[in-house]
Amino acid sequence: MAVETVLLAPILLIFLMFLVGAGRIVEAQGEVNGAARDAARAASVQRTLRDAEEAAKNAAGDALPGDCAPQVGVDGAEWEPGGVVTVTVSCQIDLAFLGFSVAQRMSGSSTVPLEQFRRVE
Repeated sequence: MAVETVLLAPILLIFLMFLVGAGRIVEAQGEVNGAARDAARAASVQRTLRDAEEAAKNAAGDALPGDCAPQVGVDGAEWEPGGVVTVTVSCQIDLAFLGFSVAQRMSGSSTVPLEQFRRVE
């Protein structure tokens, strides 16, 4: 019984570390997707595409950790009532756990209809 425990303990420990690492990747992807959602919503209420780009960058920067400098792309090809805005957020996130540091580029996008009751100039 002791021999079986000694042989299985490292395997179980490696499996546990794999689960922690996979959980960290899922958490980081969720953070980037949430930042894209927040940025798209902030862009959808702006009056001009230029204001929308600025609002999206600010919202993404506020939603992501401080060590991440997000790259934000705003696609507002249909910038008119009834149109949509698509925001893509990309960020290099450090997935550090148990003394290991691995940087991974995460990307997420969100599409939101333009706010109908905003005043267009």
